[in-house]
Amino acid sequence: MRTMEVAQIAEPAMKYRVDIDGLRAVAVLSVLAYHVNILHQRGGFVGVDVFFVISGYLISSIIFAEIAAKRFSVIGFYERRIRRIFPALFAVLILFSVVAIVYLLPGELVSFGKTMLAAIGSCSNIYFWTQSGYFESRNSNPLLHTWSLAVEEQFYILFPLMLVIVRRFFPSRLKLAVVLLFMTSLLGCIITVAYSQNTAFYMPYTRAWELLMGTILSLGMFPRLKTAWLRNSATLAGIAMIAYPCFFYTNHTQFPGLTALPPCIGAALIIGAGESGSSWIGSVLSWRPVAFVGLISYSLYLVHWPVVILHQIGLLSFSMSAGVQQHVARVISPDRLGQLIEVALSFALAVLSWRFVELPFRKGRLRLRGRALFAMAGLLVLLGCGISLTLVASGGFPGRFSSEALRYASYLDRKEDQDAPRVGNCFVESTQRFEDFNKEGCLREEPGRKNYLVLGDSHASVLWPALVDSLPDVHVMLVSASACPPTLNSKGTGLCRQLMNYVFESYLPTHMVDEVLLQARWEPMDAAAIGNTVIWARAHNIRLTVIGPVPEYDAPLPRLLAYSIEWNEPELVSQRRLTNIESIDAQFQAAASTRWHIKYISLYQTICDGEYCDPFADSALKIPLMSDSNHLNRPGAIYVVHRLIQTGMLQ
Repeated sequence: MRTMEVAQIAEPAMKYRVDIDGLRAVAVLSVLAYHVNILHQRGGFVGVDVFFVISGYLISSIIFAEIAAKRFSVIGFYERRIRRIFPALFAVLILFSVVAIVYLLPGELVSFGKTMLAAIGSCSNIYFWTQSGYFESRNSNPLLHTWSLAVEEQFYILFPLMLVIVRRFFPSRLKLAVVLLFMTSLLGCIITVAYSQNTAFYMPYTRAWELLMGTILSLGMFPRLKTAWLRNSATLAGIAMIAYPCFFYTNHTQFPGLTALPPCIGAALIIGAGESGSSWIGSVLSWRPVAFVGLISYSLYLVHWPVVILHQIGLLSFSMSAGVQQHVARVISPDRLGQLIEVALSFALAVLSWRFVELPFRKGRLRLRGRALFAMAGLLVLLGCGISLTLVASGGFPGRFSSEALRYASYLDRKEDQDAPRVGNCFVESTQRFEDFNKEGCLREEPGRKNYLVLGDSHASVLWPALVDSLPDVHVMLVSASACPPTLNSKGTGLCRQLMNYVFESYLPTHMVDEVLLQARWEPMDAAAIGNTVIWARAHNIRLTVIGPVPEYDAPLPRLLAYSIEWNEPELVSQRRLTNIESIDAQFQAAASTRWHIKYISLYQTICDGEYCDPFADSALKIPLMSDSNHLNRPGAIYVVHRLIQTGMLQ
């Protein structure tokens, strides 16, 4: 017997709402800006939470409309999910599998195969949960972003079954059941995040409430906003609640939990207000260019992260002559150019995927039903699993590379190089707090010896162990943080500013330090801040030395060395060196001698001689100088410090 509650929850067909496509655009652009690192979207990861609310609303609305019309079936629901998810997902997986097989190194290819298998099985959230936290691993795997698809599919495997059970045994308690599930999941998320942020981030039971918030909207539990000013107020508040986390949350915000409520409530306000009529925000979201981004949002989400990762490891870079590089650098920085390449290629691939994959399978001549659809899905799963298992079982096809190339590749992102400078908590990462810095251990002077303080970012931290080992008569201390220019009133992150303020305002004025060495991944705009720091140091009778930048490449150096051997391109490493670093080094060296009147140590000139930069820490053993594109590894740091001592630049 059909109950009054079920009859009232939806109309027989769901009306298309263009403003929701606009809201999808807001969600996907937030994620894209966060991953590409543009527009200061430090918390753009909340775009996924907005997606969850939208998904819960749309899917639930369709289900409840079918329930009201007595047309709902679990099989029909899964047909729609396959038609919506599978074509674009497998197109992206197969496309990037080909790219991975051609270019990725064996260890990377094995990892890709494992994550591809997890993505196909809709359990990549579980896989990444067992590996590391999202914010610690987000620069490592091209398929990391599929965790959210897995959470969604796990939810939709159980959700229709729950509806069938409630409809069968408790037909008048549907709203109550949804609200109870919502509250239970939210409470579980709040409790879990206090004990394990990683678990709360990845688990479906801690994310289900976000999808269920959309379900609550679809049940008609949002009040009708009959006047325009109410709708405008609600949608303005909603967009503000989405925007604030995007710009002010960071990687070390405790998330999800209560912090996930603002973007989810913001999305709910916009969706709910739109059910009652138009609004200013709704009109902006309905603007055709914005709505179009929403239409391609699924494909854009799928392709953007593999594009970002492939660019970061140097596979989307292209060689330019030194003159062209310098001309381009005057117009746009290499980092900004790279970001534009990532965005442009992501949009291009997304449009192609939407037009030639999504639309034909959903609405065009490739639209399948029933057994044909499930047969296609089964074949795609078998194909994807076959590719994944082959990649893993083969060990990443190491025969694609010579033994010499593989030896170079073995230095890529070595764990010992990454962990060495972290000993003693003297290097504070972006996910940590100021309180994690070990003041007593890292800033403890030793009487009777010279005391040097190395101040800077991760580049300073990798040089520090070599300084400690190579200067036995000097006690070398370290204060460093990720992406932290070591200057007075530093422009770095909040954590960076706290550290630098402590050093300049509390520590240095009250402690005797023989020399302070400033090192960072300098940019031209840092010159003014260094000048102010020099003035401050002179007023406090503190001896200051600036250490310049090292050569940088547009891809990790071990990878370039491996490719140069495999592709028989001996000039590849030189061609892929960034020439703007040489101009920064010259600018700082000139400023140090003519304006600052302090000692300047040029690491660039220590490593480079004219047009040639030595890529090896040990030329005889062919040990690469770096393990990534711009950080010295342990042997590289020792080599550079020994050269500085031999030339008298360090004593």
